[in-house]
Amino acid sequence: MSGGQPLLEVDGLKKHFPIRSGVLGGVSAHVYAVDGVSFDIRRGETLSLVGESGCGKSTVGKSILRLIEPTAGEVRLDGQRIDNLPAGQLRPLRRRVQVVFQDPFSSLNPRMRVRDILAEPLRNFGLATGHGETEDRVASLMDKVRLPRDAIGRFPHEFSGGQRQRIGIARALAPGADLIICDEAVSALDVSVKAQIVNLLSDLQDELGLALLFISHDLAIVEHLTHRVAVMYLGKIVELAERSTLFARSHHPYTRALLSAVPVPDPEAQRQRIILTGDVPSPINPPSGCRFHTRCPFVFDRCRVEEPLLRPVGKAGHISACHLEHAPGGEVVPQPNA
Repeated sequence: MSGGQPLLEVDGLKKHFPIRSGVLGGVSAHVYAVDGVSFDIRRGETLSLVGESGCGKSTVGKSILRLIEPTAGEVRLDGQRIDNLPAGQLRPLRRRVQVVFQDPFSSLNPRMRVRDILAEPLRNFGLATGHGETEDRVASLMDKVRLPRDAIGRFPHEFSGGQRQRIGIARALAPGADLIICDEAVSALDVSVKAQIVNLLSDLQDELGLALLFISHDLAIVEHLTHRVAVMYLGKIVELAERSTLFARSHHPYTRALLSAVPVPDPEAQRQRIILTGDVPSPINPPSGCRFHTRCPFVFDRCRVEEPLLRPVGKAGHISACHLEHAPGGEVVPQPNA
């Protein structure tokens, strides 16, 4: 992981989906799917974006990729703003920022052989001249994702789910991407296959210096892959920290609840399970104050009226959006009003 300027910078990203109603289709409300998200990713780093389904994490990834247009905020790649580029200038971005989707079958064209799936980005970006060079590049990509070269003549349905995801990773590598957004890339796979794909991504990162935005709800997988973790709840990041810090000394009650649900390998190990009551509020009408206050076991009056801002807690780089302080004994106490 390199220092210097971040490869990707996201500042105040918002995506509000309009809800239309009536004969004329007027906007009656908005879904606040992403509502002011900021983070950065350095070269060779993995940042994991985690949270419950519907918290907005996949929308963040699609907004960065411009698969959907952000409502507000800025996205910079190597210091250059890319969120406002016209469609005609997005081509270099498409080469440098690639994506691996959740479903490895629906993301591959069932009518194309693997050879053509992997050759398509090479031809699109002019990275291979002639049939021989294209075949060599495709064979090299198969080697990188540990698939046999003689499988390039097969169709996607002839592979297992894990093998199809390897093809998806190879396609993302083909144009020489600097950043790969993995949108729930292992959630549809069996447990043993998940581990294989995570190990593959880790090895490719070491070999190629890739940056990864790993979007997931599976904290057990995240712990083995990531450098830093950003926790999302109802469209906002509520905590961000180095992996070791987050898993050992998480601050936000929501993060603590998520971590308490992660299975531990030792059946004798004791872990206090934190059960959250109630349902996740609607992103159409999020709660006032702290968005988590309707489910938080430590809620007090300030939480209901004042939205907490991300602030440093503990070690450098650890930030949390919570009005609580944690005492040495582990108990939580209200933070005095500023």
